Amino acid sequence: MDLSNLKPAEGSVKNQGKRIGRGQGSGKGGTATRGHKGAKSRSGYSKKVGFEGGQMPLQRRVPKFGFTNINRIEHQGVNLDVIQQLVDDKKIKDTLDFDTLVGLGLAGKNELVKILGRGELKAKLSITAHKFTATAKAAIEAAGGEAVTL
Repeated sequence: MDLSNLKPAEGSVKNQGKRIGRGQGSGKGGTATRGHKGAKSRSGYSKKVGFEGGQMPLQRRVPKFGFTNINRIEHQGVNLDVIQQLVDDKKIKDTLDFDTLVGLGLAGKNELVKILGRGELKAKLSITAHKFTATAKAAIEAAGGEAVTL
């Protein structure tokens, strides 16, 4: 270790690069690497999202159709076979409420839950949810359980 091989600590010195737009003597003065004229040479220029150089952008070229109802209420579906699997895995015993569904990751805390009728339910359960399909409700009551609507 002597004065000939001293170096600053790794990562302590950052190479700032060449300062542009600071006079002719710097070699990067004048147009400051922006070229001559055109939108990109001006101050305040920002390329709009989806801009394709004046060509008709994809978002405007593609045909649009259909309708989105802003009042639509989305429900997170949970099928009976999924519930039966939870009973088989001993994750639920005799009741299944909204908090349990959120805890098991079957629904988000801000979602509405609808119990759907796919599969069959053998266990006697008290299920609490926002909505039930007719087949799901019938299957739950046939198994001796109850369907409680929130």
